[in-house]
Amino acid sequence: MASWQTLSDRINIVSPSATLAVDSKAKAMKAAGVDVIGFGAGEPNFPTPQNIVDTAAAACRDPRNHRYTPTAGLPELREAIAAKTLRDSSYQVDANQVVVTNGGKQAVYEVFQILLDEGDEVIIPAPFWTSYPEVVKLAGGNPVEVFSGHEQGFIPTVEQLDAARTPRTKAIILNSPSNPTGAVWDEELVREVGKWALDNHLWVISDEIYEHLTYDGVRTSYVGELLPELRDQLIVLNGVAKTYAMTGWRVGWMVAPVDVAKAASKLQGHMTSNVSNVSQRAALCAVAGPLDEVGHMRQAFDVRRNAITTALNAIPGVSCPTPQGAFYAFPNVEALLNRALGPKGSIAASSAELAALLLDEAHIAAVPGEAFGAPGYLRFSYALADADLAEGMRRMHEWVTA
Repeated sequence: MASWQTLSDRINIVSPSATLAVDSKAKAMKAAGVDVIGFGAGEPNFPTPQNIVDTAAAACRDPRNHRYTPTAGLPELREAIAAKTLRDSSYQVDANQVVVTNGGKQAVYEVFQILLDEGDEVIIPAPFWTSYPEVVKLAGGNPVEVFSGHEQGFIPTVEQLDAARTPRTKAIILNSPSNPTGAVWDEELVREVGKWALDNHLWVISDEIYEHLTYDGVRTSYVGELLPELRDQLIVLNGVAKTYAMTGWRVGWMVAPVDVAKAASKLQGHMTSNVSNVSQRAALCAVAGPLDEVGHMRQAFDVRRNAITTALNAIPGVSCPTPQGAFYAFPNVEALLNRALGPKGSIAASSAELAALLLDEAHIAAVPGEAFGAPGYLRFSYALADADLAEGMRRMHEWVTA
């Protein structure tokens, strides 16, 4: 590019999605004939339930779905999401508080475009989903990371959060169950953090995309249920991707105070208009239906969760707590750094370099902790077939101990 063909500072300060980068490289290696086992992408390996697919197929043949819908989403889908909120989160919202987005990621992006002015700060508990800081930066805000390691279950204290608060703090992100750690915040902490946000006039952004994927009798705690007085400053983000194995359908939503929902609809009207009609019809079938299929997926994930945790902890130098939610294991691998590994005696100075070596030499795709604000860790998705999981863990064990 010529010297005058500069790109905006806005885009230049944003890092690429590390999870998608790992997934893309793994897929490229597979296309070249390399047998790569992918622990990178956060998507269930199950097909979308057949009744949802059948609904979408029928929607394709209906001329009503060949046109635009209202920007905020199909009215019946917004009603169904409001009903789902009452069913799952135990509190009432109106359909006019719901905005349907092109995947949950668009809802995250829109929230910070709406809330932030230049220099506003957002507290982000770390380890965090890789896109949170980037969407804050794209809105002109400053992400403020608050790290909690495995020794405290990857869960911060209110004291840690308050120490990060300044006069410019505008919001805090809650993500429980968590990507990348699988940590689940208990009811007491959720209530305590909600009260802290209430007292300090902070927006609470609650990403609940993994709400139905919890184990060992653990339950997702909903801040909107626990603190009704917080709902005027609460924005809930969710979608069908994880619960219904619908990552490719690209349907998410936000539930927000009416003025925020109106602002999101206004922004979306200039970005993407509406979400695909066919995908919205499929999402309506999913949201309005039972949770039987996610129950079956959760059972399978639970088996894999125990299998991968056991396998990782059996590898010398790897320490992995047992996750209580989502479908990720997040082991500490600091003891593997700066030492000879694999048949070539390769040395990794960071978890990012270790992830690259695992992909290149052991043909295992994992995401480095640097992507989540947690150097020294790796994220392994266990949303893959049991046989692939076992083979991937065998390869890693063999490579580390070679």
